[in-house]
Amino acid sequence: MKEEKKGFSVPDGLFIRCGVCKTILFRKEFEKNFKVCPHCGFHYRLSVKERIDLLLDNNSFQEKFTELRTADPLSFRCLKNYSELVEKSEQKTGLREAVVTGEGKLGGISLALAFFDFGFIGGSMGSVVGEKITRLFELAEASKKPILMVIASGGARMQEGMFSLFQMAKTVTALKKYQRRNLPYVALFTNPTTGGVTASFASLADIILAEPQALIGFAGPKVIEQTTGSRLPKGFQTAEFLMKHGFVDLVVPRSEQRDTLIKLFDYLIGG
Repeated sequence: MKEEKKGFSVPDGLFIRCGVCKTILFRKEFEKNFKVCPHCGFHYRLSVKERIDLLLDNNSFQEKFTELRTADPLSFRCLKNYSELVEKSEQKTGLREAVVTGEGKLGGISLALAFFDFGFIGGSMGSVVGEKITRLFELAEASKKPILMVIASGGARMQEGMFSLFQMAKTVTALKKYQRRNLPYVALFTNPTTGGVTASFASLADIILAEPQALIGFAGPKVIEQTTGSRLPKGFQTAEFLMKHGFVDLVVPRSEQRDTLIKLFDYLIGG
């Protein structure tokens, strides 16, 4: 009788490979490290729930404006119908839109909050995203609360055309009214933060923090080079380059973000 060879199999999903440095990582250790590669330091994307768990006090977050749902004002058709794309993104992320807004506490400090999820149509800003951000500014103005936004976006949502672009002006108008209260607004830019979101309310924060190596900008490098006719510096759209040139105030690793934000808000609201 032929002897049966004994061996072992590795369970699926036990290890992952870093897409940047190609190091094999133990998945549980990777997730315990807030999805940051321990070898090259690359910060992978987090879901909204993971962001909330990372930053906020336990069970303090209360979501607002959940009744708002995306419509299809242009009856947009491409490879996929817009309504089908929205439905697929809802199933993929478990969210109703690309941003989750609400109130919560950070180190005991009450804040108005917005968390973007790039997994929902690239974190793009359509009419509902713009409306939720606008209402958040109005809520914070009325309740006199500081604001924290964690941003990841590809910009305006092309499937809504001009309706999406309107949100840039609408959100900035609401922000300017909020700023008359002299309350702090802090934005944390993650990878990527681009397009119409960067060009509107995101860049008007009182303090701009960013995650290491995050891509931050308006248009892509090729578009800028073609428009300006000049060669761009290497890495000019990284968080580190933008901090060096004054656009970003501080680059903060994920493991230090909660403590940094607590100290920052404590200082901004007068301790």
